[in-house]
Amino acid sequence: MFMFEKLEQIEKSYEELTAQISSPEFMDDMTAYAKLMKQHRSLGEIVEKYREVKKMREDLEGAREMANLADDDGMRQMAEDEILDIEARLPEAEERLKFLLLPKDPNDEKNVILEIRAGTGGDEATLFAAEMLRMYARYAERQGWKMEIMDASDTGVGGIKEAIAMIEGDNVFSKMRYESGVHRVQRVPQTETQGRIHTSAVTVAILPEAEEVDVQINQNDLRIDTFCSSGPGGQSVNTTYSAVRITHMPTGVVVSMQDEKSQIKNREKAMRVLRARLQEIEEQKQHEAQASERKSMVGSGDRSEKIRTYNFKENRVTDHRIGLTVHQLDLVMEGDLDQFIEALRTHYQTEKLKAEAVTA
Repeated sequence: MFMFEKLEQIEKSYEELTAQISSPEFMDDMTAYAKLMKQHRSLGEIVEKYREVKKMREDLEGAREMANLADDDGMRQMAEDEILDIEARLPEAEERLKFLLLPKDPNDEKNVILEIRAGTGGDEATLFAAEMLRMYARYAERQGWKMEIMDASDTGVGGIKEAIAMIEGDNVFSKMRYESGVHRVQRVPQTETQGRIHTSAVTVAILPEAEEVDVQINQNDLRIDTFCSSGPGGQSVNTTYSAVRITHMPTGVVVSMQDEKSQIKNREKAMRVLRARLQEIEEQKQHEAQASERKSMVGSGDRSEKIRTYNFKENRVTDHRIGLTVHQLDLVMEGDLDQFIEALRTHYQTEKLKAEAVTA
């Protein structure tokens, strides 16, 4: 049974926001306008689906009435066909509406810090790490997001040992959150002369960007070291102390940044990464303190868990959490991740819906 009273209130709020957005007083205040637009977007999908479900129910009632009252066989058949069509589509629409009404994670609309690290597999792992970075850049481009490489340690053979990137846009974390984990690749390396398939691994971490208000950092807890940048960078390399290393002494978290020629910019970027990592540590503590919440998160973000395998010989990608396999690895590596991301979101929304039903 749907909470139509709640949905009607949401629809009313949405209409009020629509009117406010058109008001000249908010057009002049860009901060207030941006806040209104964000609220408007967050309610828009719920209202659209609610109106769709409401119309389908009205159409179903009308078709049933027509089937009962029709004297003409043709009209009755038409009404019965419409009944069958709506009854086939209505459950899916109602289920989607239930998903939309689930309490949202406050991080869902946040930008993310993407961290990619080569794991086991030597040079082959670093090459795949570079390919994954490119894959996520293509996916971000498809979504209309902005992706900026904040730091990357090249290997000299075309691979990367580690890369940190910022991805900014609408609902980035809500879509990217399930990419955290160990990604395994199975293929014949270019250096392999006997054609043997090697298995390598890359670790991906997706951290919601933490604002200063989210994470309070005592400056006395920080040790900040500066040093000469290394690697590609032109004349400034090894001549200016532009690179920054920040150590958060209470936790031991260390962030290094040398992508920019400016020490100030490297420090700003390092602080953004540090805040995100400290927030993740705090959230992990909260999950560990709540057994039921921990159970619901199993398999959804543990970086020690193998979550996906990319088999190049078979052009196959398998997500082990939901048992989804597609034979379109070439398209996936070009950033076509929608089928995995949407399937994962649906799966975990369904699990959350079941948990909500149990506690209701």
